[in-house]
Amino acid sequence: MRFFFFTSRAASRFLDGIERPGVSTAALLLTAASGGGLVAYADSAAESASEPSQNAPKKKVLVLGTGWAGTSFLKNLDCSQYEVKVISPRNYFAFTPLLPSVTCGTVEPRSIIEPIRRMFEKKSKDVTFYEAECFKIDASKKTVHCRSAVGTNLDGNGDFMLDYDYLVVALGATVNTFNTPGVLEHCHFLKEVEDAQKIRRSVIDCFEKASLPNISEEEKRKTLHFVVIGGGPTGVEFAAELHDFLVEDLVKLYPAIQEFVKITIIQSGEHILNMFDERIAAFAEEKFQRDGIEVATGFRVVRVSDDLITMKSKSVGEEVSVPYGMAVWSAGIGTRPVIMDFMQQIGQTNRRALATNEWLRVRECEGVYAIGDCATVSQRKIMDDISMVFKMADKDNSGTLTLKEIYDVLEDICLRYPQVELYMKSMHMLDIADLIKGAIGDAHKESMVVDIEEFKKALSHVDSQVKSAPATAQVASQQGNYLAECFNKMDKCKEQPEGPLRMTGGSGRHFFRPFRYKHLGQFAPLGGEQAAAELPGDWVSMGHSTQWLWYSVYASKQVSWRTRVLVVSDWTRRFVFGRDSSRI
Repeated sequence: MRFFFFTSRAASRFLDGIERPGVSTAALLLTAASGGGLVAYADSAAESASEPSQNAPKKKVLVLGTGWAGTSFLKNLDCSQYEVKVISPRNYFAFTPLLPSVTCGTVEPRSIIEPIRRMFEKKSKDVTFYEAECFKIDASKKTVHCRSAVGTNLDGNGDFMLDYDYLVVALGATVNTFNTPGVLEHCHFLKEVEDAQKIRRSVIDCFEKASLPNISEEEKRKTLHFVVIGGGPTGVEFAAELHDFLVEDLVKLYPAIQEFVKITIIQSGEHILNMFDERIAAFAEEKFQRDGIEVATGFRVVRVSDDLITMKSKSVGEEVSVPYGMAVWSAGIGTRPVIMDFMQQIGQTNRRALATNEWLRVRECEGVYAIGDCATVSQRKIMDDISMVFKMADKDNSGTLTLKEIYDVLEDICLRYPQVELYMKSMHMLDIADLIKGAIGDAHKESMVVDIEEFKKALSHVDSQVKSAPATAQVASQQGNYLAECFNKMDKCKEQPEGPLRMTGGSGRHFFRPFRYKHLGQFAPLGGEQAAAELPGDWVSMGHSTQWLWYSVYASKQVSWRTRVLVVSDWTRRFVFGRDSSRI
């Protein structure tokens, strides 16, 4: 705002001049400057040019879920660029890899959770959180329907609707019972903090029940038979934690019934930990055998009753029923109902998870992204685009490719189709020339050029290396971090794209590099202060030293210093005083 002194006559001439074409503002100002009145004049043209950049409405980003994927996205997102809203039925983040430790009191439940509002305390002005559950996504109207999780929805007042410009779906997954009868009614699960607390109470209940004077030995054996269904990392770690709890703590408190305690792992595959290196699976099975943990491989559970688990041998087809006191189901993950409904809306039926492209955008949906266990990346196959790749590389339109022409686009090809690099590595090839040589015919061997058919032949087996990333916290965290980086530099990359060349669907480059999962290794705690680790570079480590490596890695991965201190203090307390066996 600028102030000028005018006489009433000068002011009149000034205002009249505004209406006249061809009269400049500067001339009007000079004409009016001789008076003494005060008139406010705003240079509207200059201010209007600067206003839109400052007051332009921010794009609305709506995040569904506060698990590994959603939290990683929010932590790395520059929230000042967007209007961010978060929807989740729980107002905290849980460090789920330590849930097996919570089941037996090695770690307390509040030590592995961090309140969402505390995590984003510094971003409080830029992030709005609603404790509610999303029950419907309407991609056509760009809205989500939510229901309050704090008990106000009995009369319908808890339902509300939010719109968005960008939607980030990070709802995770639920348990997969494979429609096995009785599982939902009689088995425990290990997906949430509440599940771990229920298991902890049930273990103590089994011991207290078996200690009663009117219980027969047969009933004691049944009550103290703990069955874990699923031999993956979660099931194995829980079995190991439970064994340590029994051996180190409970047998001292319940010496009269320790001989009746039994732990069994039921696995449908031929080995437990089948996603690990074979050496780790063999080491785990041998250790469990020494510890007295029974491992029943090659059996599939067909039904569960209140006191019997019926399983079927995959080799002979015979059914066997075993009595049990407590059962924990950790045999896979399933799709949440809201995700199933959304997939039907967009034509992704008969799938386990939402299909996204390599940039984590849901296929058939503009502005909708999915990360974590609720989604899977559909890597495009190079053989589907082989003709376009060849045409793009053949810049002189000769109908053949030289090695130089292939080298010129090799980086873009490997970025767009990472399976090319993975295939070359699996075949111990050092260079793309090694891949091309095997496909060149006699007519082109001297000149080292390839035609379209030879190019197809060279890459015909490359797509065998297309693999889906596992549904782990590590993958979800990396996806959240990647997507946040894309959002942070969205405007910049629209002007200066940094992705690979577009092979199909237009010219130019993709805005961003596609998501690439980098495997950093995985752990399997096996109890007795021993663990196994599979780390990058085909390095396998097992034993007591690996357990201490597990302690250091999991302590460093905590989301705050508060939880880090609490977890380490819980481990220290367990070493000094043992685990707490109270039922609360």
